[in-house]
Amino acid sequence: MSKLTLEWSNFRESLLMALAAIRTSKLRSVLTLLGVVVGVFSIIAVMTAVGVLRNSIEEGITQLGANTFQIQKFPVSIGDNHETRRKYRNRKDITYEQALQVKEKATLAEAVGIEVWRGGRVVFGNGQKTNPNVGVLGENLEGIITNDFTVETGRSFVPQDMDLAREVAILGKPVAEKLFPPHINPVGETVRVEGSLYQVIGVFQKKGGSLGGNQDNFVAIPLTTFFQKYGKADRSVQIMVKALNRDLLEDAIEQSRAILRVARKVPPGADDDFGYFSNDSLVNEFNEFTFYLRLGVLVVSSISLLAAGVGIMNIMLVSVTERTREIGIRKSVGAQKRDILYQFMIEAVILCEIGGVIGIVLGILGGNMVGVLLEVPAIIPWDWVVIGIAVCSVVGLVFGVYPAWKAANLDPIEALRFE
Repeated sequence: MSKLTLEWSNFRESLLMALAAIRTSKLRSVLTLLGVVVGVFSIIAVMTAVGVLRNSIEEGITQLGANTFQIQKFPVSIGDNHETRRKYRNRKDITYEQALQVKEKATLAEAVGIEVWRGGRVVFGNGQKTNPNVGVLGENLEGIITNDFTVETGRSFVPQDMDLAREVAILGKPVAEKLFPPHINPVGETVRVEGSLYQVIGVFQKKGGSLGGNQDNFVAIPLTTFFQKYGKADRSVQIMVKALNRDLLEDAIEQSRAILRVARKVPPGADDDFGYFSNDSLVNEFNEFTFYLRLGVLVVSSISLLAAGVGIMNIMLVSVTERTREIGIRKSVGAQKRDILYQFMIEAVILCEIGGVIGIVLGILGGNMVGVLLEVPAIIPWDWVVIGIAVCSVVGLVFGVYPAWKAANLDPIEALRFE
């Protein structure tokens, strides 16, 4: 028999004996596992939930196309500080004329979209009406590009729609589905918003939502039509800039900021009196927001796993004491120290791994409950699954060493005398 075969045979025997010992003491094994299960569950559940939220946010912010950033009156996050909120509240609107300067002077931009928004409207059509939560979106031609909108049926806006301020509209998918049954093509039909009639020229492809929201719940009309209906005064526009390519995104941001600062007469050295964001910046902000949450969970879970490790060591010491005679018999028939060491080390690792697997499964299920509530796809955080299994193995090895060493060093004569 080769040395490798002998080693495998010894390992297999130790593994079977460890499993038999765990099955024999079911209650004790279950109580030992609880600490590991709780520690691993808390880590996996939080990391899964954070992953679900991140995916939801990343999908939701696809309202901006690739290599695109948005400039608006306020930053994405204002915070709760009273002074900060007061400073933001006193900001001047970004005017249409200022947006046009960015559009005309931004040489690093492939497209510059200009849009305005009016929310909480009811849309009527085909004898039906929507809930009072539909947005009316005024867009210039390039706003369709920078918003990454795709017209599924019908057509998009054309220059004549803008020049003549035509009363035409493109419906978001949920609005079209609410007003028109599947057998009726919305294109060519008429809808009414706040007393104004619009001919439907298209329906946008569905994009989904973020954190349970719905970014498709809107009606888009030409920007000039919007200004004609609702006016330009006391209204801040949003500017969306698509850079020529990804490498030029940061340069395009700086160029657009500089143009807008000049247009708004911001003094040199003063802070911007407008906010801006890109897809990447929103994801980074979310990661920063959840960093301390994840760090806190890791600390608490580490303490739980440490306590579980101490529990495993105590249980293994009790097990060594109870099985002293068994160890003596094994040694008397030729078992080596390392065979006894392997047996108890494997038993400790298996205990931890069983607890870890249970904790991982429960954690994935618990974390994905957030996805169920927000109606976003479930995920499996494979990186944290691997980390969880590795940590359980380390805990089993570290806290199983002393009991295994004690068992391996028992004197066989004294062990056989043990009652």
